Amino acid sequence: MTNQSNNTMDPNGLFREESFTDQKIGFIRKMIPVKADGSDDPDRAITFFGSTQVMTQMGAIPLNFTLDGETIGEAASDFAGKAQIAVEEANQKMEQMRREEASKIVVPGQGGSEGGIIT
Repeated sequence: MTNQSNNTMDPNGLFREESFTDQKIGFIRKMIPVKADGSDDPDRAITFFGSTQVMTQMGAIPLNFTLDGETIGEAASDFAGKAQIAVEEANQKMEQMRREEASKIVVPGQGGSEGGIIT
């Protein structure tokens, strides 16, 4: 998130954040661009981000995604579809990790310096 060579915050790239929730499914963050003096910056677009979590055998996994819309109502209407896409992408990543882990076959007495792991 931070650039190690430049830890300064851009005063022309600031946002004010508002949070909304239905207290069931998740949260919507409304990012309102502001000028360096704190006043709204109408030259930059408001953006919305959704967040929720899914339970897995390893525990809760947080999901974050961009929402389309110009109002909180439009963003809320977009939430379910974007959350479903985020869940599918997370499932694909977990399945890929599972396949990669399963492809490592341990054979006793083989592998030399590799410790018997064959990939």
